[in-house]
Amino acid sequence: AEHQHVRYNPLREDWVLVSAHRVKRPWQGQLEKPAPEDVPRWDPNNPLCPGATRANGEVNPQYEGTFVFPNDFPALQPDAPEPDDSDHPLFRAAPARGVCKVMCFHPWSDLTLPLMSLLEIRAVIDAWAELATELGASYPWVQIFENKGAMMGCSNPHPHCQVWASSFLPNEARLEDRTQRQHLSQHGVPMLLEYAEQEAHRKERLVVENADWLVVVPYWATWPYQTLLLPRRHVCRLQDLSDSERDSLASIMQRLLIKYDNLFEVSFPYSMGWHGAPTGLFLEEDCRHWQLHAHYYPPLLRSATVRKFMVGYEMLAQAQRDLTPEQAAERLRSLPEVHYKKRAE
Repeated sequence: AEHQHVRYNPLREDWVLVSAHRVKRPWQGQLEKPAPEDVPRWDPNNPLCPGATRANGEVNPQYEGTFVFPNDFPALQPDAPEPDDSDHPLFRAAPARGVCKVMCFHPWSDLTLPLMSLLEIRAVIDAWAELATELGASYPWVQIFENKGAMMGCSNPHPHCQVWASSFLPNEARLEDRTQRQHLSQHGVPMLLEYAEQEAHRKERLVVENADWLVVVPYWATWPYQTLLLPRRHVCRLQDLSDSERDSLASIMQRLLIKYDNLFEVSFPYSMGWHGAPTGLFLEEDCRHWQLHAHYYPPLLRSATVRKFMVGYEMLAQAQRDLTPEQAAERLRSLPEVHYKKRAE
């Protein structure tokens, strides 16, 4: 807890430098602006609101639950042409096709997932699973991800996520596929299933748990309050979850995200995303080495206005963190599970 050391991440086959004493150094660097607390519930100029006009001229329906639509500025398109052949091995290109969608979680802009009801969160989970099934029928990778807060690049104050389906396995997916395959081959058990069992027993990095799920600050965490959401049983894909597991997932997500908001009493920024077994042609292959999981990567370090910067050493050498995962987990674990905005109610 007091002396620097490095920790191994078996999912990525890399290392993180843990330097817990560095969090004590005085900070005179950049201070971030906390998320605004006065977001209007409906704004005709917000393109994600019901009835609002988006950049392409389309008008959103008066939706009352989740709402999915094609991204107006997609990073991937289904009909992109083939790149030219390379004339040298150092200058390679390959086809990249896909579709990008946006999913609104709720019609109200002043809500975020931790302030939504369990039924509303469950509807989001069902919509995720439906999209994963629909797009996964033809695409090998379906990346569901949420960028929450302006600090993480979110340009619209409205509860939403993105879903990108690609004709290729992205870097993180290929890496996790390889490491999990190797672990099953060498140890006879899926890596993250074994890891969840270990963390449930050790408890020192446990944040929240229920009968079907647990959330930990992973032993190899890079970001200050990074967490890993894991099912207790072996499940490969989001769409494979049972009804009861989806209910308990809604509950544990709400509990985690309330703790995040309560940490600095601010709408906590993060990037999160689901990783599961590839789809498309991989649906016909043996993917038992995969274990479904979600990563949460929040940038805040000391307060609502001081973030962790991944620069310098992190970009040129390896990741470095300023408090131990055990310290982060203990702080999150000790926080109340009633949202700070609702304590006076």
